[in-house]
Amino acid sequence: MRTLQPNYTYPRRVDSALALLAALAATAFAADLWLAYRARPRPHIASFATGMTMFALATLGFFLGLSLGWTGLLYRAFYLFGAVLNIPFLALGSMFLVVGKRSGHVMALTLGALTAISTTLTATVPFANPLPESGVPHDVFASGFGPRLFAIIGGAAGSTILIVLALVSVLRFWKSIRRIVWGNLLIVAGTFAAASGGTGLALGESSAFALSLLVAVTLIWAGYRVTSGGRRNTGSPDVSASHAHPPM
Repeated sequence: MRTLQPNYTYPRRVDSALALLAALAATAFAADLWLAYRARPRPHIASFATGMTMFALATLGFFLGLSLGWTGLLYRAFYLFGAVLNIPFLALGSMFLVVGKRSGHVMALTLGALTAISTTLTATVPFANPLPESGVPHDVFASGFGPRLFAIIGGAAGSTILIVLALVSVLRFWKSIRRIVWGNLLIVAGTFAAASGGTGLALGESSAFALSLLVAVTLIWAGYRVTSGGRRNTGSPDVSASHAHPPM
């Protein structure tokens, strides 16, 4: 007699589908950003594109882990790009764009050190707990000086920079260019969606995390398109891109 397992297979398929949609959306967004960089190379676009490429790799890794099972290499790549580095690189783009090149270069040096240390730790620190056969890995790395600490630092600092600089632009352009205002508010909403998903992941809720990834990339991409939508028609300077900052 055939045994049905709706509580096991159906939720996992939904999680995998949401993760795949998020990965496809992030890949398309990253391609959009790299095309913009190719047309007109600027450091903030390069930073945004790098961060969104990391977001795409992390969500693809999440999809593969849910669908095929986790391996050590897959989880380490997912954690490095998705939990540690992608938000700081998106925040670097905002720093270049809103504050200026000098501050952006200072942050880039700091981020370079963070990237080198966190990559080394994520690649070499032993797992404190075994990877699960299915579902979302939980507390795989130990607390203390290691990948989890750098994920907290990168996520908190990066999200704060993204949100604060987006709100600065909202205030700056409130009376003059409303599409920048609405675009930045979408980006703030996307950043909060990503943060809420991280909380869900910490609690072992894969559905909440997968859905938050899809919502986050959709809102941030929408914010980018809203703020940059008038460039081709008006021929105005790229003040609009001022908040093409995506955020995972």
